Amino acid sequence: MTDQTPGPDHTAELLTIAEAAQLLRAPVATLRYWRHLGTGPHSFRLGRRVLYRRDDLHAWIDARRPGRG
Repeated sequence: MTDQTPGPDHTAELLTIAEAAQLLRAPVATLRYWRHLGTGPHSFRLGRRVLYRRDDLHAWIDARRPGRG
């Protein structure tokens, strides 16, 4: 009998800049500015779209929590 557990859906991990802004509760313009400065969460271009991995957003948030460092 084979394992019927579905593998990770890598496309579900990718968020658009609007979705990332919603998750971070920040305006899209702020994410664009952070991207310009190089201070925001890791992002990348896929074609013309700027995308964020959900794990990268959570790691970026965790790195900025008080008491870390």
